[in-house]
Amino acid sequence: MAGPIPVSQYMAAANAHYYATRDPLGAGGDFVTAPEISQMFGELVGLWAADLWDRAGRPAVAWVELGPGRGTLSADALRAMAKAGLAPAVHFVETSPLLRGLQAERVPGATWHDSIDTLPDDVALIVVANEFFDALPIRQLVRRSDGWHERLVACQDTLFLPVVGKSVPDEVIPEPLRDAAAGAILEVSTAVVTTVRGLAGRLARQGGAMLAIDYGHEGPALGETLQAVRGHGFANPFETPGENDLTAHVDFTTVAAAAQAAGTTAWGPIEQAELLVKLGIDSRAATLARARPDLAERIAADRMRLVGEMGSLFKAMAVTAPGWPTPAGFGA
Repeated sequence: MAGPIPVSQYMAAANAHYYATRDPLGAGGDFVTAPEISQMFGELVGLWAADLWDRAGRPAVAWVELGPGRGTLSADALRAMAKAGLAPAVHFVETSPLLRGLQAERVPGATWHDSIDTLPDDVALIVVANEFFDALPIRQLVRRSDGWHERLVACQDTLFLPVVGKSVPDEVIPEPLRDAAAGAILEVSTAVVTTVRGLAGRLARQGGAMLAIDYGHEGPALGETLQAVRGHGFANPFETPGENDLTAHVDFTTVAAAAQAAGTTAWGPIEQAELLVKLGIDSRAATLARARPDLAERIAADRMRLVGEMGSLFKAMAVTAPGWPTPAGFGA
């Protein structure tokens, strides 16, 4: 690394190496996502998509998942959608060759893309992003006595550490936050805004919807949320870059504004727990338990995990094309 670089550049490089070199999921990995906890999660997302497609008049659609992990969510969702009469072509936005291999095992016949730019442009899109936006690079801006500055990452010997860089104009900072106390940190993500605008622009032109589920909050808000996870525990984000999963909370207010600027409608955010309950996780858990009484306790525990602490930490937001109906779980 030649000289200090912005936090965004550091995060992008670290995560690119991290995801390209391992399967990060499961007991032997660094973290577990909702689809890996229970099939109920992916099934309910699939039924959410099928219901929306049905009420939109059953147009030609493609299924798109951003950062699909092992492909578990899509495999469960596609199975549920098929029962509802929806069998779309599958498109994955994934750059890791290792994860592409795992996804191919679970979802044969999928088409892979390095970015959203090459997604189909002749059908409506149903896009799912579960724990995707939180891994996109963020800028960190820090308030000093003389104004706001870019936060950089410097390397001294073998140590990486954050340092204060050049000043940034006040126009970059949301007006209510410009006079924050010294030491305050603001996180912004150009990558999230660019991706949401690109997807929302496609939805506005082609039809369809997006469901995004992630750690997050409604902003603008001050505070540092950049974190590293390794071995199911927290780590220092500035130690061993490329060996930890780096994430930051998603500002859903910014996501909604980017989507609306492109001509689509944003719904939420609501808590993951609220969405899953509205989509019928309780009845689905009961059905699974009746079919497998020997697994009833595990099914109940998995349901509780999805709607308990995880259910409040994670937020869900939907984005719909003009003329598309209100998505299930987000209405009055």
